[in-house]
Amino acid sequence: MTDALRIARLSKRWPNGTTALSDIDLTVGGDEFVAILGGSGAGKSTLLRCVARLIEPSAGSVVVDGVDVTAAKGRALTKARSRVGFVFQQFNLVPKYTALENVLLARVSRHSYWRGLLGRFTDEDRLAARSALERVGLGDKLDAPARELSGGQQQRVAVARAFAQEPRLLLADEPTASLDPRLAEVVLDLLRDYGRANHVAVLVNVHAIEHARNFATRVVGLQKGAVVFDGPASSLDDAAVERIYGERK
Repeated sequence: MTDALRIARLSKRWPNGTTALSDIDLTVGGDEFVAILGGSGAGKSTLLRCVARLIEPSAGSVVVDGVDVTAAKGRALTKARSRVGFVFQQFNLVPKYTALENVLLARVSRHSYWRGLLGRFTDEDRLAARSALERVGLGDKLDAPARELSGGQQQRVAVARAFAQEPRLLLADEPTASLDPRLAEVVLDLLRDYGRANHVAVLVNVHAIEHARNFATRVVGLQKGAVVFDGPASSLDDAAVERIYGERK
């Protein structure tokens, strides 16, 4: 069985010489929910963005569902990226588009360049988008412009957009940072349930240690761009937290 994600010696150095990631090696199975912990500047967001090829790594490889994302170019890169769903911290919705239109954007990569650019979506696309919005509890908001939705609703639209992509790997970069505790747990539940139901690996950058303990099957801790902890969530004790953050939290 192919691993959902294989990262080998992944490194990222910024033009000013700062090392954001240093020789990261990770293998993630298809049913894992991985919480990534680390302090500010630890490299969490850079790691996810390199995996999705939203930024270019300086060295190393990322293989998603058997496809080398780091080696892909042109149309092959677009197809490789379509295997990776990404939920951003700041939603990244088009304010004037409806919830349904925002979610449909996830289907653009399935069509030719011009068909996608013109928004000529199929009935299958529309069904997938509606189903994704219903899955996150927004079936009654299909025609609501994103700008009229609450922050929690906008984040759920962003989650639905990732679901409609039907990814083989799902990444979320601190998706609960702008949400109150109740809504944060709702979003994490949605991500976990999707991974379980579809046998899709989920990697989430989380801020709260308790979220890692309560929702993840595995925790990866980063410090200064390097992995300093990798183990089951049940082993995330005070000593592990101190190793990740350098002090007790």
